[in-house]
Amino acid sequence: MMQSSTPTEEGWRPSFGLGPAPARTERWPLMLVASDSMELSRKAARWELNRRDPVAIERSNLINISKLVVKELMETSVPFGRMLDSDHVPLQHFFIVLEHALRHGLRPKRGLLGPKKELWDVLQTVERLTSEAADITTSVRDLPTVRTPLGRARAWLRLALMQKKLPDYVRLLLENQQVLEEHYEPGALMLSEEAIHVLGLLVGLNVIDCNLCMKEEELDCQQGVIDFSLYLRASPTEEGEPGAVGAQDMTDSKYERVLDQKNYIEELNRHLNATVTNLQSKLEQQMATCALLREDLAIARQQAAGRQPSPAPGRTPDTLSVASRSSQQSSSGGGGGGGGGGGGGSPSGCAEELEDLRAQLREERAHRREIEKEMEMQIQMKAEMEMATKLLEKDVH
Repeated sequence: MMQSSTPTEEGWRPSFGLGPAPARTERWPLMLVASDSMELSRKAARWELNRRDPVAIERSNLINISKLVVKELMETSVPFGRMLDSDHVPLQHFFIVLEHALRHGLRPKRGLLGPKKELWDVLQTVERLTSEAADITTSVRDLPTVRTPLGRARAWLRLALMQKKLPDYVRLLLENQQVLEEHYEPGALMLSEEAIHVLGLLVGLNVIDCNLCMKEEELDCQQGVIDFSLYLRASPTEEGEPGAVGAQDMTDSKYERVLDQKNYIEELNRHLNATVTNLQSKLEQQMATCALLREDLAIARQQAAGRQPSPAPGRTPDTLSVASRSSQQSSSGGGGGGGGGGGGGSPSGCAEELEDLRAQLREERAHRREIEKEMEMQIQMKAEMEMATKLLEKDVH
């Protein structure tokens, strides 16, 4: 008897001539199929990467380099007490990157006679959005050493950073998309969702005090190039030994914490000043309202007594609003009574109006007392913050 073997899914089994051997089925190895699918996925990934919008790649590059530059700027500002001047190299790199980010996607010149969109045109629109930017824009226009629109835009950015208003102005631009659409193309960084990252980076720079002289800088000329080796270097733990971090690093960290506290108190003090100003304006309004109510109350008392006094000199028709309404009500009541007297109103109507005026006056006085208490509290908090700031400055120096 002839022995043969038959292929099966489990392998080859012997066959003892009981029947014809079944046909052999060819199957692809699983490893080969997996490798082919992985190769296809790699090709698809490369194809999708090549298909990616180059404008989106530009936006991503600007965001990434902005993060690196701002991080380096924050770290290098600590040894200088967070007070920098124009010679600080990371600060120069920051202005170059910020200029590229804000100029990304500006609309080109349309035709031979069409106007060319400049960054200076965009920054001038901030003056229409808030009156605080008018001083910066006027100062830039009056600079004798700056003549080109690009130079004025650079000077505007530096002045806004020195006043710590740059994040607020950029936020106003981002909130007014219609203004941006007039100057930028649809794929611009300022019109994309990534613009919020730029705003977040600018907010972090409020802890830095910049002392820049516009007259000494050549803002109309070509700016320098960025040395990327400053931002692509290895970390300190890779450059030296792990135990190299000593007392100097601890001193720097303590110094940084003190400066952060100082900047936080300055920011809080700025908000308190704004709150005190608002409360003072409210208090003045309440005092004016109380004075008008006293005059109206005096007029109502005279009307209740049957006298019709002439208006006090200097009072406008607006100040006599309550008195005019009371006189109209008294005249209408007298006419409906049919012979109830010559010019005076009914005593009951005047008494009700007098009680209303008294109640309104009591409410205004109570509201005024509340505002005065709140303003005294804010002034006390402001004095405490100023004292804490002076103590921190003594600790720093």
